[in-house]
Amino acid sequence: MSSPFENTDDVFLVGGHLRDELFREEAVYALVRSIDYARRTRWDSIRSPHVFMGLLDCGDSGIHDWAERLGADLPRLLEQFEELFLHESGSTDSVLRLHREFISDNVIRLLRDSVQRAAENGRDSVTSLDLLITMFTTPRSIVSECFERIGVTAARLTELAMLAEQTVTREV
Repeated sequence: MSSPFENTDDVFLVGGHLRDELFREEAVYALVRSIDYARRTRWDSIRSPHVFMGLLDCGDSGIHDWAERLGADLPRLLEQFEELFLHESGSTDSVLRLHREFISDNVIRLLRDSVQRAAENGRDSVTSLDLLITMFTTPRSIVSECFERIGVTAARLTELAMLAEQTVTREV
């Protein structure tokens, strides 16, 4: 019988902390790095661009494969997103955690949808590419909109990420 203090149907524990056991090590690392990018860009909550920056910085081979297929220079892309999302009036001293109260509604949806995507693909934990692909397939994603402005569609970003995912899967 389940305890009332357990919440096994969500990405968050009852107290609000992220259930990091649902995420692979590199995905957790990307989420932790998103905290750093939220602070560096002076936001008081973790938003989807911060998760994207964390993914670019996590060192995952699948993310590198995606960037290579896109023809993107990861450090330069990361720098551009940092500049684009710098919140001039904010503080770099924000207290942020991987806790529901510090995460935007869009990122909460991203995390939940990524868990669902991983399960649909027969995995018991979320990969960095699950997060990336879910981000690109989310309607009105601000990250996708940034790419759309330079002529790269969300469909193309998703296609390249799925190709990278197939390559990583074959290597495992």
